[in-house]
Amino acid sequence: MGRAFEYRKASKMARWDKMAKTFSKIGKDIALAVKAGGPDPDSNPALRRCIQNAKGANMPKDNVERAIKKASGADAENYEEITYEGYGQGGVAFFVECTTNNPTRTVANVRAIFNKFDGNLGKNGELAFIFDRKGIFSIEKSVIKMDWEEFEMEMIDGGAEDIESDDEEVLVTTAFEDFGHLSHKLDELRIEAKSGELQRIPNNTKEVTDEQFKANMKMLERFEEDDDVQNVYHNMEITDEQMESL
Repeated sequence: MGRAFEYRKASKMARWDKMAKTFSKIGKDIALAVKAGGPDPDSNPALRRCIQNAKGANMPKDNVERAIKKASGADAENYEEITYEGYGQGGVAFFVECTTNNPTRTVANVRAIFNKFDGNLGKNGELAFIFDRKGIFSIEKSVIKMDWEEFEMEMIDGGAEDIESDDEEVLVTTAFEDFGHLSHKLDELRIEAKSGELQRIPNNTKEVTDEQFKANMKMLERFEEDDDVQNVYHNMEITDEQMESL
């Protein structure tokens, strides 16, 4: 397996295992997409992607429609996207993406979490060299009806950098700037991805001791529990033994 599959497995994004948190995350994504491009998914690719992700997370259609309606109203909350960068134990880099209506509260919470686990909040931009921003599309293998080689050629034509698969899932990775192009290619082929997201994939990893691993995982979990945090990325190398201890 390549970087996307390995990082996906190692991240253990507990947030996505908690339905209420998942729906809240998607709701904020919908609010941002509607604010940027309007409430019509036919003319708003970002909103279309949010609806796709909501379906993949089994979010009820009524919840999605309510989120779009709420985001379109005069009393819609004014969310903004903010990122924070810092280090955990063992020099592990953490990149925290937030969506918030109160930046003062958010930065205070993020700093407190870093401090609690002996990490430190850094300056924005200092970790940019550690993470590559990529588009990651998750596709159930069963929905691909064409010949596999033909599918690969179509994905490459759409801007795919890497195509990985196991028995059930296909992950297609694109450069940040090709994300929209590949999304359009999937629409052309009438292949509905389970999810399509921009993620930050580490280009190097840090080995840590078991004690540092446990502390960093606790910090990761605390970040994921915070309502303002949308995604957390790190470059901690995780051994099979450490994975089994989770």
